[in-house]
Order: sequence, then C-alpha cells, then structure tokens
Amino acid sequence: QVQLVESGGGSVQAGGSLTLSCAVAGYMFTDRCVAWFRQAPGKEREGVGTIDSDGRTIVTDFVKGRFNMSQDNSKDVIYLQMNYLKPDDTGMYYCAAGVKKGLVCWTWTSDYTTWGQGTQVTVSS
Repeated sequence: QVQLVESGGGSVQAGGSLTLSCAVAGYMFTDRCVAWFRQAPGKEREGVGTIDSDGRTIVTDFVKGRFNMSQDNSKDVIYLQMNYLKPDDTGMYYCAAGVKKGLVCWTWTSDYTTWGQGTQVTVSS
C-alpha cells in the first residue's frame, strides 16, 4: 500500500519561496500521476499541478510562472517549488497519487486514490 507524506510547509512573507516535498512510501504504480492540491479555509480544494511518471508537468494558470513541480525517482520524492508567494497561496497543501488513465494527468480529485495528510503554507502580506 502506498503512502504519501508531505513536508516543507511553513510561514513566509509575500514574495518569498518554499519547497514542498511529497515522499512516497511503499509500492507506487508504474504509470502514475501525482498532483498537488491546496485548500484554503472556507474554500474548495483546488488543483495546483500534476506530474506523471516521465516527469511531464502541468501547472494551473493561477500559479504558472511561479510554481514548478519536479521529482527525484531515485528517492521517490515529488517536489513543489513555490516562488513569489502571495497571501492567496495560503492553505493546506496535499499531494495525491493515482493511476494515469490518459495521455495527461489532470487535477480531477476523483483520479487520485491516495492522499497525504497535508502541510500548511501561510503567506503573510
């Protein structure tokens, strides 16, 4: 059974940077998608970006140019590098994994069967 553990969250001022890590423990599907989601208080969970087994990434428009995803396959860790952070980026960040079903990994929550516990990111103005 695969488990995901996020780390790297914290408090930062606007304009700062953080790198979140998602460590994979256990067997991971060969052809898989990993996504980062976030949820602010009182708001719905929203997708931030995805990365597939081959390292192809997609990030959503509201973080494009500021956030990047990468992975270290030898360590089974997926990263979310966040730059130029804004107060609107505040929230609980989750990584999630699922079997890749098509050509592209999307941020539909229903595509992801394994979720981490989340790590808090707080951006102050």
